[in-house]
Amino acid sequence: MQALTGISDMGGAGARTGGAKISLHGEAALVTAATRGIGRECVLALAEAGASLAIDSRDLEAGNELAAVLRAKGVKAMAVAMNMQSPASIAQAVAEAEAELGLVTVLVNNAGHSLPAAALDVAPEAYDSMFGLNVKAAFFTAQAVARRLIAERRTGAIVNVASQAGAVALRDESVYCMTKAAMMHMTRCLAVEWAPAGIRVNAVAPTFVSTDGTRKWLDDPQFLDSVISRIPLGRVGVTTEIAWPVVFLASGAASLVTGTTLAVDGGWTAILRCR
Repeated sequence: MQALTGISDMGGAGARTGGAKISLHGEAALVTAATRGIGRECVLALAEAGASLAIDSRDLEAGNELAAVLRAKGVKAMAVAMNMQSPASIAQAVAEAEAELGLVTVLVNNAGHSLPAAALDVAPEAYDSMFGLNVKAAFFTAQAVARRLIAERRTGAIVNVASQAGAVALRDESVYCMTKAAMMHMTRCLAVEWAPAGIRVNAVAPTFVSTDGTRKWLDDPQFLDSVISRIPLGRVGVTTEIAWPVVFLASGAASLVTGTTLAVDGGWTAILRCR
């Protein structure tokens, strides 16, 4: 991202022309939970847009394998493994990424999980686990990246991977829905607070996407039919359809976009606004 020199400079002709292309050449991006599903696709799309990559994964071997694939294609890439429940570990991983790639100017907060259960059956441990990863970890990862950007007087972009579940109620997913609603509001709060530093914070809110993690549900014809009946476009998503909106929000093409959650849901939440 550009050096932070002042509001007048950010709004001049250079900002207008610079926002015309979806390009991340010269940027270093950190993606959490990056070796499978949406996270992996974000890594590939960010690399295609020109970014260098820090690939976070609990499975460091998988992270190293993906980094090797990218390096073979001429992309500067490395694997990092952070304890998402430890702000100190997160800060250390950001430092490791910067030592190899330079200042992290793009963050994709993709890590998250769901432990479905009826509200009456939710265990305290499951509640803490979902809020710990989906909200707390995302906040402190954003904090670690923003702290370094502000210290270096550089602009940057943070993209949180939320969910349509933050805007609708899903049966047996009360806590997950709550965490994604929290992430969406966190996006607005951080965007307002960090806007003077030139750090944009946005989110994407996908509908059901076909991944290894969702296959156990989407392979159930009854469940799939129920989901598709709520999506005006008539199908679930694929990972590339989430990754490229992430790239857009991370790039100069979205230079005036901050504090927003982009619904990538085939129209699911539009129905709620129409009826």
